[in-house]
Amino acid sequence: MKALLSIKSEFVKRILSGEKKYEYRRRVFARDDVEAIVIYETLPVGRVVAEVEVEKVLKDTPSALWEETHKDSGITEQYFFSYFSGLEQACAIELGNVRLFDNPLLLSEYNPDLTHAPQSFVYVE
Repeated sequence: MKALLSIKSEFVKRILSGEKKYEYRRRVFARDDVEAIVIYETLPVGRVVAEVEVEKVLKDTPSALWEETHKDSGITEQYFFSYFSGLEQACAIELGNVRLFDNPLLLSEYNPDLTHAPQSFVYVE
């Protein structure tokens, strides 16, 4: 199973460069069989640009998760704690091998059933 995630351009660049090895989310997959993330780079790009292996999903308090992942976070501590403000649990998807698409695709080209970018993520085959 794969999950298509909407990710801002600045973070996509950091994922592709290897600077960002964790994708942080307030909530994460209910399923435990997600093996890859399909990256939809948000506007102005507006394309499906890459696929990344999921190594594992981490869940912990924001403080503990930051302590474990900050060296490869690709974001600032201030941004991290602002993002998880008021939450008792934070989630991080550890990213593995990245496969950049030679020709980025419109959502409808990737999957005709997708008519708009997901707010967070959507499961795809």
